[in-house]
Amino acid sequence: MTTSGTPSQRFLLIYSAVVTAVFAATVIGGITFVLKKPKFREIDVERINLVEPDGTLRMVISDKARFPGWPYKGQNLPHPAGRSETGMLFLDDEGSENGGLIFGGKNDNGRFSSYGHISFDQYESDQVLEIAHFQDGPEHRAEIVLSDRADDSLVEVVHRWQALPPGPEKDALAQKIRGTKRLVIGKDADHAVSIRMKDGKGRDRLVFRVPAEGAPSIEALDESGNAVGSVPNSAR
Repeated sequence: MTTSGTPSQRFLLIYSAVVTAVFAATVIGGITFVLKKPKFREIDVERINLVEPDGTLRMVISDKARFPGWPYKGQNLPHPAGRSETGMLFLDDEGSENGGLIFGGKNDNGRFSSYGHISFDQYESDQVLEIAHFQDGPEHRAEIVLSDRADDSLVEVVHRWQALPPGPEKDALAQKIRGTKRLVIGKDADHAVSIRMKDGKGRDRLVFRVPAEGAPSIEALDESGNAVGSVPNSAR
């Protein structure tokens, strides 16, 4: 095969063919790169945000320095108690906090501390289910807790509480913020394991307990905390 035309024309033809080939290879290579999922063997990062296509934040994995404040409907509000945690925060479809996992521990001049806590929140409220472990020096506790929460928006309740002077109304709102523990299954600081069933005001009403030494017991309590029945029967 022969190529007709002047040398300059033949050069332009060859040049055009080379440029076209390089451009095609670049486009095809770029498409292949985009379609291929990135894969990392190891990554160091301070924070990872999981977001929906519309930008709604759904989960955060973060160190202490970049941990969120109080996510609420897409805003990052200041946390009323302050917060400096390491862990994972769960957010609902509206971008509001609805649970999380935190953990930590250290040796502070020979005094050991450790904690781990995972919880799930009621809508626009606080935790209604939590699993936790706490250690402070020789004291250890581990528990599963179920709680009651008011249906009010916790953000609104906290804002009302912050604006009130000390008094009964402020105290009532503080109780609403704290919620009411209804069931606690755990290991106490004295190494006893127990199941505590509580009434709507958070008072123990039925307690199953086994101390480290043995001798299990069951107690039914009145609203003042007095035993109204027990096994073994203390009257015997």
